[in-house]
Amino acid sequence: MTDFRSEPAKPDPLAPAPFELVDSHCHLDFADFDGELDAVIARARAAGVTRMVTICTKLHKEPQVRAIAEAYEGVYYAAGIHPMSAAKDPAVSVEDLVAYARHPKFVGLGETGLDYHYSADSAEIQKTSLRIHIEAAQATQLPLIIHARAADEDIEAILAEGMKIASYPCVMHCFSSGQRLAEAALEMGFYLSMSGIATFPKSGELREIFASAPLNRILVETDSPYLAPIPHRGKRNEPAYTAFTARTGAQVFGITEAEFAAVTSANFDRLFTRAVRTAKGT
Repeated sequence: MTDFRSEPAKPDPLAPAPFELVDSHCHLDFADFDGELDAVIARARAAGVTRMVTICTKLHKEPQVRAIAEAYEGVYYAAGIHPMSAAKDPAVSVEDLVAYARHPKFVGLGETGLDYHYSADSAEIQKTSLRIHIEAAQATQLPLIIHARAADEDIEAILAEGMKIASYPCVMHCFSSGQRLAEAALEMGFYLSMSGIATFPKSGELREIFASAPLNRILVETDSPYLAPIPHRGKRNEPAYTAFTARTGAQVFGITEAEFAAVTSANFDRLFTRAVRTAKGT
């Protein structure tokens, strides 16, 4: 049995990476990376992370996030209203989101969802916002990026409600919910994304949930600058650290790191189809 208390060896940032990874969810516009983006992205590439999706959580910052995607090869972006901002930020319309989605490096909608841990008082506003994002995903067929915290039952109900109207692609970002929501999401054809939380010693139950899921529905992410994996827990996270979470993912599924990287990259391509088309210049 793998001992998740041990710290894996740190990859040499100067050595060529043996395989390619995708960080499917990070926040490169956050102040934590101010003045360091060139170095952060260079370290990611050295660690084998050749593609990243940077997420805009406040739509007034969409131009800034878009500019980052435009400036760097292999960097794409998504935009939406984070559930914790739903009560404070101006409401967005389906038409607004569809307009954002016309940009060739715009690859997903969100993150959106429900967060009752910090923002239970705005639950109804969050639900309305989530339904708007679902409609935009139905209209564009770009993947919905879901944030779920302490709201499993309502998230499941609203996502299923949307699927009854029209299908849409979706990823449960930074999945750390329970088995029931995992099974419901997979039943709807969605993906589960593994973050640094999966590397924490006390995350055994979460690793079991991932292990019970089909490997072809798994993505990997950092959610940087948050949730740095072991051995960097408690420090600023960055896309290069996708490699540490991928190492844990490989252990969970009993495969090599190269195999895990190949499968999760293929999963990303299947879900984030526009990133594949953009990379090929089509």
